[in-house]
Amino acid sequence: MEHAPIRKPYAGLPSYYAATANRVTERPQLRGEERCDVAVVGAGFTGMSAALELAERGYSVIVVEGERVGWGASGRNGGQLVNGYSRQLSEVRKHYGAEAERQFGEIAREGSDIIRERVAKYGIECDLRDGNSIVGMHDAHMRFLRGRVEEWHRHGYTDVELLEGDAIRKVVNSDRYVGGYYDPRGGHMHSLNYVLGEAAAFEALGGRIFEQSRVTKVDRSARPVVHTAQGHIVANKVLVCGNAYLGDAAPDLSGRILPVSSQIIGTEILGKELLDELFPANAAVEDTRYIPDYYRRTADHRIIYGGGSVYGGIDPANITAKIMPQLLQTFPQLRNVKIDFVWAGNFALTMTRYPQVGRVSDSVYYSQGDSGHGVTTTQMLGRRLAEAIDGQLTKFDVFARLPYIPFVGGKLLRVPYCVIGSWYYGLRDKLGI
Repeated sequence: MEHAPIRKPYAGLPSYYAATANRVTERPQLRGEERCDVAVVGAGFTGMSAALELAERGYSVIVVEGERVGWGASGRNGGQLVNGYSRQLSEVRKHYGAEAERQFGEIAREGSDIIRERVAKYGIECDLRDGNSIVGMHDAHMRFLRGRVEEWHRHGYTDVELLEGDAIRKVVNSDRYVGGYYDPRGGHMHSLNYVLGEAAAFEALGGRIFEQSRVTKVDRSARPVVHTAQGHIVANKVLVCGNAYLGDAAPDLSGRILPVSSQIIGTEILGKELLDELFPANAAVEDTRYIPDYYRRTADHRIIYGGGSVYGGIDPANITAKIMPQLLQTFPQLRNVKIDFVWAGNFALTMTRYPQVGRVSDSVYYSQGDSGHGVTTTQMLGRRLAEAIDGQLTKFDVFARLPYIPFVGGKLLRVPYCVIGSWYYGLRDKLGI
C-alpha cells in the first residue's frame, strides 16, 4: 500500500511510524468512575493483545493509557517479527529443565502467528511481510547460529534455513556477513499501525480505551480499583501491562526491570530498485552481537536502521552520529544518504532476559520485561493473560512459575553492572570469540 504524505506526527513523536500512522483516533480521558470485568493498564502491544483477546471472549474491558495508544515501545520499535525469546531454548533447559524447554519451544512462534491471524481477521493495514534473518560476522557467530538452527529443527521448526557464505546474500546483499539463518515465519511490519489496528478491532467489539490518563495507583483488593488523577475504574480483575513506561503505578513491578533505550534512524526514500538489490528477500535483518544492529526496508522504500543501547533509558545526545556508522559498515554505498527520521524508545530488560509474568494478588496480573523481543512475545503473553482471566492457567504458569531474580547490585548499581557486561560481551564480539 502507499502511505499518506508525511504529516504532523502522531502523538508528537518523531518516528517514521508516527509520521505515517493511519487510523489516528483521539480518545477521551478517564473522568469519574467506570466499572468493568477487566481493567488493563497500558495500551501497547501487551495490553492491547490481552484486551482484544478478552473482548473476543465476551468480557467487558477498559484499557487506560497514560499517553496515546502505542506511544511507548510498541510504536517505536524496529517492527521485526523475530520468533523465540531473548535467550535460546537450550538456556531454558539449562536453568529450568527439559520440560520447560519443551513448553517454551511449543509456543515459540505463537506470537507471530497471532499477528498474522489478527491482520487477516480484522483487515489491519500494517505492511506485514514474511521473513527475518539473523546474521553473523565471524566464525564464532556462525557456530552460535548453527546451534540455533539445530535447536529450531529439534523443536519441529524445520523450515528455518541455515545460510552460509554467499548464500546469505539471498537475504541481505552486504560484505559484512559470513552467514546466518532465515526464518520464513518471522517478518516485519509497521508497528504503530498494527497496534492501532488492534485498538480499533477491540473498540469494534465494545471495548473502551481512555488516553492521557496516567495510572497513579492500583488497589489490589478482591475488588481492585485503578486510579488516575481524574477518575478510577472498579474491576473484577486488573492486568498491569506498562512495561518500561509503567512508572509509579506499581513501583514493586517497575523496580524489577531496567529501562533500556534503543535508537533508530530512517532514511529518505531510496527507491524500489536499490532496495531490491540490498534486500532481495524483503526480510528483516538482525545481527548476532550482544548489542545488535537491526534493520529492514519499508513499504515506501526507505531503510529503518536501529541499534545501540543505553541502560537506564537515557537517549544519547546525537542518535544519528551513533547509528549512521553502523549503517555505512553494512551498506557503504549509502554514504550520501539523507536521514529523514531519528528517534528512540525504551524497552524493559530483566536480569534473566526472560519475561516476568504472574500475579501480585488474586485479582491483579502482570506481564513485562520482554527484553528486546517484544513484538512477538507480547502478543503471545497477552493471550496468556487473557487465558488466565478465563481460568486457563496451564500456559500462563509456564512463565509465572519462573523465579524472579533481581539485578545484581540492586536498583542503585544495576546500570553500571549492565554497562560492564555489555563492554565484556562487546569485546568478545570484536575479537570473534
